[in-house]
Amino acid sequence: MIERDRILNNDDQRELSERERQILHKIVHLYILKASPVGSRFLSKYIEKEMKLSPATMRNIMSDLEDLEYISHPHTSAGRIPTDKGYRFYVNSLQSFEKLNSEELSAVKKTLSQGDSDNLLKNASKILGLLSKYLGIVKFPHLRDLIIQKIELIQLSSTRLLVVLALESKQIRTVTLEADCEIDSGDLDALSIYINERLTAKPLKFIRDNFADIIRDSDMINTPLVRLFTESIEKIFASYQSSERVHIAGTPNLLDYPEFETPERFKGVIELIEDEDVIIHLLDNIEYKDGVIISIGAEHENIVMSDYSLIKSTYKMGSATGTIGLIGPKRMNYGKMITIVKYVSDYLSKHNDYN
Repeated sequence: MIERDRILNNDDQRELSERERQILHKIVHLYILKASPVGSRFLSKYIEKEMKLSPATMRNIMSDLEDLEYISHPHTSAGRIPTDKGYRFYVNSLQSFEKLNSEELSAVKKTLSQGDSDNLLKNASKILGLLSKYLGIVKFPHLRDLIIQKIELIQLSSTRLLVVLALESKQIRTVTLEADCEIDSGDLDALSIYINERLTAKPLKFIRDNFADIIRDSDMINTPLVRLFTESIEKIFASYQSSERVHIAGTPNLLDYPEFETPERFKGVIELIEDEDVIIHLLDNIEYKDGVIISIGAEHENIVMSDYSLIKSTYKMGSATGTIGLIGPKRMNYGKMITIVKYVSDYLSKHNDYN
């Protein structure tokens, strides 16, 4: 499913005719291919097998499309280029999407079949960048949504304790606790049995929010060991709270496009990449939504993204949800990019490491 946002614009006062729709689609398509403004004479020749239109008629239609703000007229050229509204029309009117070829499919499987889950997600950003030639981005899932499968309490010394949280999707988190008195091995065994009976098969966030109530019913409530746990609950769960990470790959790719040749545009690329909070916010906007979401230029809340398009989708890691996406110039092959994002997100969700 493709989630298609559209620009709300006061100029949407009428529907385009079928001929206008076809011509607008061709203008955007040609501009994506050639990165140069599309002129009426060239366009007339390009579509002459589909419809016979003189350059004069074509100019009139293009003028109407410009009045409706689907295309614009650069000062240095007689041709037209798409506006954000024009790109949005193009994306919304896509009827088919390019498939990945055998080499691309092999590259995805080879890249995403290596390493643990953290490396897998880093590799996902790399394959997104490699296939798209844009920025590939992966936001790691919130560990707080993962289900606890087992809790191990391992005594390291008379006062030191290792807590091992075994989560779904083969995630392991450990934390060391230091008691102010000797740990009783009998209490440790009893607490281990008690918390595993009550905390397994529940998400981390539930345990953090309800641990005090859960442990209050225990006969061990007043033991030093339980007090240690209760006082250390923030430390135990700090790792999942700070686990919101983003991995970006393909930075050099954007510099190959004419849109980013000027120093000002180059600076904008660097600022975007360095501001991880912006990236996280962009990807957070679709948390838990299905399908592929496309945002173009001014549709982004942040002005930093006004020159870019973002294609993004969610993936599942057990009960947790992460986000992948790619960022590139608005002049991109949307049909192919949508396929890449959808395929990689589906692959991550189905990968054996997550089950």
